[in-house]
Amino acid sequence: MMSVPIALVTGVIGGIGSAIASRLSKDGMKVIITDLPGKTLQKISSDLGLPSISSDLGNSNSVKELHTNLVREYGDVDVLVNAAGGVCNQKGTSLEKIIPSDWEDIFKANLNSALFLSQSVVPSMKKKGWGRIVTISSGAGLRPSLTGIHAYTAAKHSLVGLTKQLSLELGRFGITVNSVAPGFILSNPSTLSQWEAYGAKGQKQLIEKIHMRRLGKPEDIASAVSFLSSEEADWITGQILSVDGGIS
Repeated sequence: MMSVPIALVTGVIGGIGSAIASRLSKDGMKVIITDLPGKTLQKISSDLGLPSISSDLGNSNSVKELHTNLVREYGDVDVLVNAAGGVCNQKGTSLEKIIPSDWEDIFKANLNSALFLSQSVVPSMKKKGWGRIVTISSGAGLRPSLTGIHAYTAAKHSLVGLTKQLSLELGRFGITVNSVAPGFILSNPSTLSQWEAYGAKGQKQLIEKIHMRRLGKPEDIASAVSFLSSEEADWITGQILSVDGGIS
């Protein structure tokens, strides 16, 4: 591993990815962030004081271009955090009303992005004999989703499967692959909208199911990612770490 690890954090427009990037930077890593192009990414880059390279992560050609630019400007990636994803501004529907293009959009954002990025960074990790890949799955990757969005649940379950398969394949090269599965966290407009839709009664019921009796914060997820990205986690791989305050 390089003396100063280079980390690529995706999905920073959502609050979780931004918090992860900030934490890894404080840990002493050289962090580059990426998300869809636009003023929002530019503002986050400025706020965090971290360089950014925009990309459509669900497109394999776009990811290849991202990786080429990243290596040319900063060097090979040692730590990859796949935090891109989410519900893509969708809402829960009945099975009969699922639209194929909506299904595909969620899989591109949550699953394909992690696959394409891993394909790009793993060759250099193999050469070094060291690497960290952390995916951000969800409680929805372990059980039905509170969002009611079939594609989101299916994509996150698939991401958990991909994480475990990559762990089996890459462990012999000194590369660990783990996932953090967040509970309910108010981190972006979509989660805020979902929270408000519960109403006072529904919010109370949800809080009572959480052992810690509070919603999560993006920093809670960032702390877990920090550990899994570190030297201390050298013999931990193929694990799905639920960071959800305890769900009963």
